[in-house]
Amino acid sequence: MSTEARWVGSMPEVYDRVLVPILFSPFAPELAARAAATAPRRVLELAAGTGVLTAELVQALPEADLVATDLNPAMVAWAAERVVGPTWRPADAQSLDLAAESVDLVVCQFGVMFFPDKAAAFSQAARVLAPGGTLLFSVWDTVAASPLVASFVDSLAVVLPEDPPTFVVRVPHGYADPARITADLQAGGLDVVGLDRLVLRGHAPSARALAEGICRGTPLRFVLEERGDLDELTQALGEEMTTRWGAGPMDSDLAAYVVSARTPA
Repeated sequence: MSTEARWVGSMPEVYDRVLVPILFSPFAPELAARAAATAPRRVLELAAGTGVLTAELVQALPEADLVATDLNPAMVAWAAERVVGPTWRPADAQSLDLAAESVDLVVCQFGVMFFPDKAAAFSQAARVLAPGGTLLFSVWDTVAASPLVASFVDSLAVVLPEDPPTFVVRVPHGYADPARITADLQAGGLDVVGLDRLVLRGHAPSARALAEGICRGTPLRFVLEERGDLDELTQALGEEMTTRWGAGPMDSDLAAYVVSARTPA
């Protein structure tokens, strides 16, 4: 497993406590509502993380058989204790251990960007989906479209001017081209039926909180640990972010694409 897709040790706790409320909670009800509109009986969630979307799916689809998965066993263990109802299991989206045509809906919130071979993952989704089944997922727009995250990237360039890490731009915000997304879905055997740009508001209690979440709760942590002391770099980034936003709460747009595709009926 690449370090750019690993969450280990304390990372799931930081991710869930800090980043989920700021970045991911705003989008989960929207995806759950779209999932419910397909009226699925059997649902597979990929890259479920700590279960922010999973909890919404449990409420929106109380009669569905929901299997929630993540590549990282630490994430699965953390989420399974907090979101009751689904079957939780580790799974690689590029090599699913499920029977063909065994689910009606595959759903993924902000996980596709981390799949090394996206077309292969889409092909797996197509394989396990029943004819006419739906793949529903969200991906972030470019960094510039989400000022909270963009300011963190700018802060990285100030704190580490000689070689600022590119992870945030390159991975979580690096799959924002609708033409590329469409081509990958078609290569995976799926027909695109919707590709909507969605802008919601993100709320952070402080600039320091956002810095802590990204530094300690994402794979950027491994890059920072190679550059210096993680505590010192997190503090420096929090101070730089505070200079930009002030010491109080932060509130700004978050932009993403919500994509739906289907297998041929």
